[in-house]
Amino acid sequence: MTIAPTARVDPRASIGAGSSIGEYCVIEPDVVIGAGCRLEPYVYLKRWTTLGEGNEISAGTVLGTDPLDKTFKGERSYLRIGARNKIREHYTISRGTQPESVTEIGDDNYIMTSGHIAHNCKIGSHTVICSCALVAGYVEVEDGAFISGGVVIHQFSKIGKLAMIGGNTRVNSDVPPFMLCSDFNATVKGLNVVGLKRAGLRPSDIAQLKKAYQILFRSGLKLEQALSRIEEECPTGHTRHLVEFVRRSERGICRE
Repeated sequence: MTIAPTARVDPRASIGAGSSIGEYCVIEPDVVIGAGCRLEPYVYLKRWTTLGEGNEISAGTVLGTDPLDKTFKGERSYLRIGARNKIREHYTISRGTQPESVTEIGDDNYIMTSGHIAHNCKIGSHTVICSCALVAGYVEVEDGAFISGGVVIHQFSKIGKLAMIGGNTRVNSDVPPFMLCSDFNATVKGLNVVGLKRAGLRPSDIAQLKKAYQILFRSGLKLEQALSRIEEECPTGHTRHLVEFVRRSERGICRE
């Protein structure tokens, strides 16, 4: 490993082989950094933060911050970040609020500049979170979702797999998987067809999702009737995930 002379690394922190710690970084006790990570100058890793292998953290980022929660009393909680994530300049991610609770970030995410992921969030893998997006507490983001710049996501909301949210959108309900949403209040505009193709879905899979979309949003059926019809008429792995997501929704889903 290489540690810049101006960095301050607590001896109780664990630094993996081949990692690089830049100038003026601060690493608190009980931090674990996996092998092959790169921290640019002025990165601050606070206690009880864990990074997997191969993460790249850009300048001015603070990870493991105390949660922005007036009820927080300073108890031990955690931020756990997986492998091969890129977190760009001036970003903050909080650890959990309740004692021993966790904020979780998966693998291979690209998290852009000047934003925040709050306490107790669960971010999947292969997501893109663009600049100036704000993700409130307890939000869940499934694999492959794309959150554009300036998006604000209300606490406890869920963003489905391979969904895309357009810029400057306010999300205050759950965004179903595979959908494209935009407007001031998140409104479903159709399938995220470009994202589905980039993710390698076959034309037949996309055709079944288009049919499911028509049933869910255009048939005029009540919600449970629409979900049952999707199960009957287009039973694929992707449509089953869509149905299960909608049925689990507690805040309600975005609509057209």
